[in-house]
Amino acid sequence: MTMKAAVLDGIDQLRLKDVAVPEPGPGEVLLKVEANTICGTDLRIISGAKTAGVRPGVVLGHEFAGRIAAVGDGVDAPVGAQATCSIVVACLKCDTCLAGREHLCRDLKLFGYEIDGGLAEYLLVPKVAMDHGNLIVVDRELPATTLALAEPVSCCLNGARQVAVQPGDSVVVLGTGPIGLLHVALAKKAGATTIIAAGRPARLEPAERLGATHATAATGDALTREIAAITGKGADAVIVAVGDLTLANQALQLAAIGGRVNYFAGFPKGSSAPVDVNLIHYKELVVTGGSNARRADVAQAVRLLSTGLDVTSVVTHQFPLSDLDTAVAAVRERAGLKVAVLP
Repeated sequence: MTMKAAVLDGIDQLRLKDVAVPEPGPGEVLLKVEANTICGTDLRIISGAKTAGVRPGVVLGHEFAGRIAAVGDGVDAPVGAQATCSIVVACLKCDTCLAGREHLCRDLKLFGYEIDGGLAEYLLVPKVAMDHGNLIVVDRELPATTLALAEPVSCCLNGARQVAVQPGDSVVVLGTGPIGLLHVALAKKAGATTIIAAGRPARLEPAERLGATHATAATGDALTREIAAITGKGADAVIVAVGDLTLANQALQLAAIGGRVNYFAGFPKGSSAPVDVNLIHYKELVVTGGSNARRADVAQAVRLLSTGLDVTSVVTHQFPLSDLDTAVAAVRERAGLKVAVLP
């Protein structure tokens, strides 16, 4: 029995192929994929801008939702139930894992990078992932395109934890792509009273719909002045949600005394940016990064999506797997917000 799958044979060589449907062995689960959303990281993998941990010949896709189609011996999971996975398969033994940072494991393997991902009709959850509890069966069914967002939401939760937004805080989100919009929604849920989204004009209305109290296309000094006028003191939290090196120092400028700055977005490999370290010193800023997510973050993301975190509007385009090239082009050309592929 064969299925369609998006196989990455090399740089700029993502091809839709007929491959064998995996059969779950002992301790394994087979998911029938119902949706896989595409993100900017997928484009970087396709182009070769991101190669770390990527296996040639892998089936791409790390933001997926599916339904349990079959289970191997020894698995107690309900066939037919809706499910997703934490895509991070860690060793759980290295010093990083034992310190609570399994998402930064020294021997990290990821679905859609090393392990075959969700741009296919079926996806195998290997025994090691099952043993580690990566499979998450939902308690309350969701639209598949919404459940697929559990992965990016979980990553945003990891970053949001570090800026620790409190009720009454002012928050600036730099970047209004899908990730920036998810951060806006999480800041609203955390109780921030002033949420300023800065980004492309076409994405300001979606930011307001998801909870931004102010949305602006201003950049540079004009943005700094606008945020100072709105907050009166700078922002309690600043999240950099787009990999623009010009924002590295500006994020520090926008923060209030004692503020928190999170460089959430991935930046080009090997890049650097000048920053005024005195801004950190004299304002006593807390500066953090953010990458990937823990299994607990994915579980929390599923709970939030099931109990009122409404980010369904982030998915604006849907394509069948047979239109894979069109779907990837839509992401590349920013034809909307989030693109979903429905096998």
